Order: sequence, then C-alpha cells, then structure tokens
Amino acid sequence: MEFGLKVSKAHGEPEIYPTNYRRNIGCLRYLLHTRPYLAFSVGVASRYMQSRCKSHGEVMKHILWYLKGTSAYGLKFKRGGSKKIIGFSDSSHIIDQDDERGTTKQDTVALSTCEAEFMEATEAARQAIWLQELLREITG
Repeated sequence: MEFGLKVSKAHGEPEIYPTNYRRNIGCLRYLLHTRPYLAFSVGVASRYMQSRCKSHGEVMKHILWYLKGTSAYGLKFKRGGSKKIIGFSDSSHIIDQDDERGTTKQDTVALSTCEAEFMEATEAARQAIWLQELLREITG
C-alpha cells in the first residue's frame, strides 16, 4: 500500500461493481499463504467488501499492480527445510478513520500506551505461533 494512505468508508463516492472486488479479495487472501507480507494491505482492502467505493478500487489496483511487478517473488517451502521465522511488529498509533480504533481492532480499550503496545505484542506473538504451526504443517 502507499505509505501514509488513509482509507475510510468514503461516503459520497461512487460505488464500484461488487463481484469483481470480492473475487479479487478472495484471490488475494489465498495468495497470502505464499506472500504473508501482503496481509496488512489485503486486510485493509477486505474491510470494505460491503461498501466498496472508488477509492477502495484504487487500493485494490495498487495491490494488483504490485503483484504484477513482483510475480517472480514468493516463498518456497521444502520438506525438511529451515523452520526459522523472523518477524517484526510495529505498534502504530495510527487510528482507523471509520471507528477511531487502532489497526488491530482490539475489543478492549487500553488505559495507557504501554498497555496498548503490550496488547499489540501479544497479538504479534499469537500470529507468530500460528505461522510457526502452518510452516510445520507445510514442511512436514
């Protein structure tokens, strides 16, 4: 996604055709198994499947253009290969334009930034465990 892009429900914008948008989201979600670094962008685009506007279509175009330019990239899983995962987490304080929550959509409200960062780190650890189990299943 474009750095610093703010995506919202964009009331007042013309809607786009829903079938193609939903089909593209489904394909992109499937693609996340070999390109997990696209998860944030695809997640943002997925939030607007019910109210797709022109700006959401532009986000989708950016993702698809990126994929077209990087079609030779991806992850290769080999049986008996390395099972080491290195990840990073950033507890951004960017607020969602629509509901004024952080990008992780936490169900609880943090009383301090320290608590919010702890919640973000916990979510990152949960995702890391899930990825480790997925890698173990794929590589045998």
